[in-house]
Amino acid sequence: MTAPVPLSGPRFQTEPARLYREMRRDHGAVTPVVLDGDIPAWLVLGYRELHQVTGDPVLFSRDSELWNQWDRIPDDWPLLPMIGRKQPSILYTVGERHRERAAMISEALEAVSPSELRSYAEKFADELIDAVCAEGETDIVGNYAMLLPVRVLARLYGFSDEQGPGLVTALNDMIDGRERAIAGQTHLASSMFQLLADRRAEPADDVVSRMLAHRGGFTDEEIAQDLMVMMAAGHQPTADWIGNSLRLMLTDERFAASLFGGRNSVADAMNEVLWEDTPTQNVAGRWASRDTQLGGRRVRAGDLLLLGLQGANSDPQVRTDGSTLTGGNSAHFSFGHGEHRCPFPAQEVAEVIARTGIEVVLDRLPDIDLAVPADSLTRRPSPWLRGLTALPVRFTPVPVL
Repeated sequence: MTAPVPLSGPRFQTEPARLYREMRRDHGAVTPVVLDGDIPAWLVLGYRELHQVTGDPVLFSRDSELWNQWDRIPDDWPLLPMIGRKQPSILYTVGERHRERAAMISEALEAVSPSELRSYAEKFADELIDAVCAEGETDIVGNYAMLLPVRVLARLYGFSDEQGPGLVTALNDMIDGRERAIAGQTHLASSMFQLLADRRAEPADDVVSRMLAHRGGFTDEEIAQDLMVMMAAGHQPTADWIGNSLRLMLTDERFAASLFGGRNSVADAMNEVLWEDTPTQNVAGRWASRDTQLGGRRVRAGDLLLLGLQGANSDPQVRTDGSTLTGGNSAHFSFGHGEHRCPFPAQEVAEVIARTGIEVVLDRLPDIDLAVPADSLTRRPSPWLRGLTALPVRFTPVPVL
């Protein structure tokens, strides 16, 4: 029997598409994997199987207390921020309480004015471009994409603009799952609780104030945890969506016309990325509430199942011609599926930030071009999120607006 696959290593950085194909070939739609510390789990790569897991919240629960490996997990396990225990956030809430919390979040985000959201995104995008446009070259990921979403989200939630850089660092540390993961989570949590205290004392027209005013009887702990989830889910994947889309436009001749307003729109390129190079590759997770069968595998009660979003998006059972452009097809798993999928208002916020960020780059730097060979671009070494470490570009220097 083929050994379980470590959910780490350089291949998640260099060739994940081939790695997922090999996993599917060697193990099928449900692949045995091991996490840090030799902790076993299942990675669900099949489109149909992932649909089954995410569509049955009773059999495949979000309740992490069900995990049959907790007695092997140390307190300093670096994946705890991603696979937490007893976290009172929406991620680990089930049933009616989950639906109530999802409604609270959706209502708070739905109240964001679309024009206000776009104006914030344009304002911060222009400020970031102003900082580099006279130089003629920059890392458009590190100096732009990685800074834009959190600035917009911070403004929407109620943070000051000055708090943005510290939140970026904390989020990145937490998501990367390395030695600074728990420190990043601690900084983010303390920032959220301070914001809640400030808004209880002085409400404003922002997302946090609307969540505090909700009549669902949620505690500050619950709201703070949900804000952390919203910030993490809204920042890094959106930054990677911007970076991955710009990379596609700069390196793939099918999308070269997007740079000049041609037949493939920015929206088409962004949708292609969600199919082929989605920022959120794998998600933890679901826990089997009883023994069951999935994809020909015997899954035991308490087993952890990781959602292989990119693997499912590229499943040859549903993608019979992987080279075909996806166009307006949005049947991908990039925002999840089922009761715990990303709320639609949050998807819309991410789409507006990412699209505005890309359009401002193309408008302000119309002759932008890749400054290094395409095959020299590298990715962050994470099995969870897929984004570039840098995207060096050059352009004709332009004066600040």
